[in-house]
Amino acid sequence: LIDMLDRYQRLSGNKLWDAKHENLHNEIDRIKKENESMQIELRHLKGEDITSLNYEELIGYEDALENGLTNIREKKDEIPKIMRKREQVLEEENKHLMYLVQQSEMAAMGDYQQHEPFSFRVQPM
Repeated sequence: LIDMLDRYQRLSGNKLWDAKHENLHNEIDRIKKENESMQIELRHLKGEDITSLNYEELIGYEDALENGLTNIREKKDEIPKIMRKREQVLEEENKHLMYLVQQSEMAAMGDYQQHEPFSFRVQPM
């Protein structure tokens, strides 16, 4: 279809595409090429289609993968530390809340005993 439209435009002299559309078309072509390049690089990083790579390119991919693996391991080791820290914070918060509950209960008992001073006193017979 595009070839047919291009041929019509050449033969008739009528401009079907304005500059804006031409720029968009060029941008689409550029993005398609970039996408293809990135797909090839991704396949190489996954270990696919590496027969065409030379020694230096293989070394580069190996270094990139080792750096990535190091970063992943560091992040993986960081997660338990973060979880332990969160656990400590939650334990401290729990202790504080338990203290507040205990203080509240003690205050409530004190208020109750002030209002009913004789209600719970047991005396020997």
